[in-house]
Amino acid sequence: MRIVIAEDDPLLREGLALLLRAEGMDVVATADNADDALDAIEAHKPDVAILDVRMPPTHTDEGVRAAVEARRRRPDLAVLVLSAYVEQSFATELLTGGVGKLGYLLKERVGRVEEFLDALRRVADGGTAIDPEVVAQLFSRSRQDTRLERLSPREKDVLALMAEGLGNSAVAERLFVTDGAVHKHIRSIFAKLDLAPTDQTDRRVAAVLRYLEDARRRP
Repeated sequence: MRIVIAEDDPLLREGLALLLRAEGMDVVATADNADDALDAIEAHKPDVAILDVRMPPTHTDEGVRAAVEARRRRPDLAVLVLSAYVEQSFATELLTGGVGKLGYLLKERVGRVEEFLDALRRVADGGTAIDPEVVAQLFSRSRQDTRLERLSPREKDVLALMAEGLGNSAVAERLFVTDGAVHKHIRSIFAKLDLAPTDQTDRRVAAVLRYLEDARRRP
């Protein structure tokens, strides 16, 4: 796996590079700002770009802007964005822009090495990885779509784990239930969110994006 890292904190940047190289991954370039990150992505054509949300010069949203631009240039690029805090508008802007090969994690997750590596591999393999705290805050703030209020507490738990990018077996393991129970909950979620099966729509993705879009529209 070829990786570009963009992080303005030198300790975290070098620590990430050391960790990933120790796991046998190829960190082909590092950068401390968004412009250099985009140049590195263009030059090295990595499989994954790991980008900090806040980077020079303004330390606001340079990382998210770079992620969106990098994906515009290379739709097949996997992008994992790191943030010190839950920044709802940035999370929804990035994640509702496309499905697959996208992740948004809090930096504290990096310290939980196995969780971080699992999320990175999931994103690289074409999936999604959203920090559980991001999901929790999006749920707590999402109120416009009343269909979400139809869900039971357990169904909300299942949808939250789906939003993190977990498959049915992983959801079942996390909730200590059977795969069959998870499948039943997901069918119920689809029904309550009025998501009928069609050839054009992935209902699992649509269910997750429904509340992400709803959260993004909130004033």
